[in-house]
Parts: sequence; C-alpha cells; structure tokens
Amino acid sequence: MNRTWKVLIADDEAIIREGILGSVDWDRLGLSVAGEAEDGEEALEKALDEQVDILLVDLSMPIMNGLTLIGHLRERLPLCKIIIITGHDEFNYAQEAIKLEVDDYILKPVNPAQLTEVLERVVKKIEATAAKEELLQMAAKQIEKNFALLRERFCLEWMEGELTGEEIEEQLAFLRMPEQAPDVVGVIRWPEQSKGKAFFSEKDRQLLLFAIENIVEECLQGYDLVHFRDQVGMIVLLIWGSPDKRVYERIESSIDSYLKIAVAASFLPNPGGLAAVPGLYAEAKSAVSKDSRLSPFVRRAKEIIEARFGDPELTLEGVANELNVSAVYLSRIFKQESGASFVSLLTHTRIKAAIRLLGETELSMNEIAERVGYESQHYFSTSFKKVVGLPPMQYRKSSAGQ
Repeated sequence: MNRTWKVLIADDEAIIREGILGSVDWDRLGLSVAGEAEDGEEALEKALDEQVDILLVDLSMPIMNGLTLIGHLRERLPLCKIIIITGHDEFNYAQEAIKLEVDDYILKPVNPAQLTEVLERVVKKIEATAAKEELLQMAAKQIEKNFALLRERFCLEWMEGELTGEEIEEQLAFLRMPEQAPDVVGVIRWPEQSKGKAFFSEKDRQLLLFAIENIVEECLQGYDLVHFRDQVGMIVLLIWGSPDKRVYERIESSIDSYLKIAVAASFLPNPGGLAAVPGLYAEAKSAVSKDSRLSPFVRRAKEIIEARFGDPELTLEGVANELNVSAVYLSRIFKQESGASFVSLLTHTRIKAAIRLLGETELSMNEIAERVGYESQHYFSTSFKKVVGLPPMQYRKSSAGQ
C-alpha cells in the first residue's frame, strides 16, 4: 500500500530516542517519525494530535508511566500498534503491558536489526488491517449503492413466500426496514392505455412508474414506507402505520390529476404478522387485476368495503350517497361488473378478516365480531356459519388441531 505510517518514539532518555531514530531506514519500511516524547503525558498528547499508527514506548517514564499511557491509548486510539521498550530487570512489568495487548516488545539496549525486524512485522499487521478495512468500506459502499436493489430482491422473495420467519427478520434488520410487520399492504396497477392515450415505449412506461412512485411517497409522508415493483411491473407498497382512507383517495386522485392516468389500487390492512404479508399481496394483486376492468363507481365502492368493513354502519345506501349515485344504480352496476352483490362482498370481506383473526389471535368471539363490523356476536356467528359452514368457535378449534 502506498501510504506512510506515523511513528512516535517515547522514552525519557534522549540517547535512546536518538539511537532509535538513527538506526532504522524509516523510508524503506514506509514509516515516518511524527515526533518524540520524554514523558508519558507528552507522549499521549502527541499521539492523539498526530493520530500515530505506531508507538515505541519505554515503560519507565516520568509524570505518566508506560502502562498508564498504553491504557489511555487503548481507549482513545485503539488501532495504534504499540511496541514496548524494556530492560531485563523490568520484564515482570512488561508482562503487565502484554495484558494490555501490546503488539511486540524490545529489550534494552536496542538492537537495530531486531528493532527493524519488529517494525517490519508490525507494518505488515497495519497493512493487513488497513487492507481489510478498505475491503469492508468498498463492500459497504457497494451495498449502499445497491441498497434499493437488495431491498427489492428481498421483498420479491418475501412476497413469493420463499423465506422463513427468521430470514425475514434478519433481512428487515440488515436492510434498515422496520422489524415489525407492515400495517398495510398495497398494490397499484395502471393500464397500458388510459383516457385514450396509449403508452407503447418502455421509456414512457418507466417515466410514468417513477412519477407514480413520487406521488405515493409525497402522499405517504410521515409513514414508514417501502415500495418496489413486482415481476409484472405493479407497484407494491408496505406501509407502517394506518393512513386514513382519504390518503388512499388522494393518491389516486393525484395520479389522475397530474398524470391523466386512472390506476387500480388496493390497500389491505394487516391484522396478522410477517407471515401474513405474502397472502395480502396476492389478494391485493388479484383485486387490482380484476378492478382494472371495473367502472370508477364500482371500483371505489369495493375500496370502501376493503377500508371500512369494520364499520357496522357501512351500507349500500351510505356508499351510494357518498358516491353521489342512487342505491338502485350502484346495486345493479356493482353486481353486473363484480359478479356479486354489494352485501355479499361486504359479508365475505368481513368473514375473511374474521378467519384471519381466529387463526392468528386469541381474541374472544365478541371482540372479533366488533372488529369485523358486526354489532352482535350472535349475528356474527350466524353469518360466519352461513359462509364457512361451521360456527366460528368450532372453526378455530378445527384449525388449531390441523
């Protein structure tokens, strides 16, 4: 490595310092003497000021002895290599220094050949450490440079259900993502043709995807958000926190307003843990694929069901009023386009959420009924049995036994 390493010589005897200074070919070893010190206090100050790489230190020095000096340096300049200079009668003292992980020692009187040999060994240690550190820094820079790509690759594997719970937790920590499960899983899909304008070029497509992602980030400021594109180019969102439904409405209206594109979007709450995320992604993906053929009224009504099924007062009439259409019209077009009635879809959405809560929580039947939008446990149990074929309590027991 083309770098010169700094050396500090600390000894209270000037003749020893001069002897060391004149007995080594410093340039050949890639070393330069940054200074000399005649006591421990001066040595500490100069070592820190110069950020030296090697300290040659006598253990017996005034004001601050060598052991105390080494102790301070180990705390404040941990990468500095330390070579102690000691006499035969101080060998027990030197053994104490060895406990402080000094790198080598030399007996007085200092032999130039031995000193050069020790310095060569220490320089090799420094260069090996520096080379390793350089590789680590290069790797860290490479990881940082490809951070978005690594996150996307991990998220794609996660969505496909290819990872264990332990692998997911490790990757979340490594990729600096929140370690708990996201509260919402969303998918946004835009049609290749919208409002009479076709986008044929890949450049157009990429620009639009970037623009949609920018709008999403702006609308979800204040929430922890990770977004990526799946294998078919849909934008997948993992959101930590629970945005108000108006935030989702703003995302779609902003895309429509700024980009003149009508997107299909599905945002599903996650009542389960990390393992539930792939299933929610698949569900949201399926929803937007179907919704791309739906009229705006029906698509919006379905989004309202997904977002507010837990409200016992959610009704066809209320949603129709919110959308400024008649309940008769909404009912007819809803069934015509989605293949199910508004009430049927609302019921199935509630029961699907109840099934997740039955399997993934220990909530009571009454608590689950309230969470999925039923005013009474009895009405919940009746609806659940009608859809699933078993009462909710019996379903929970049978699922637990599998």
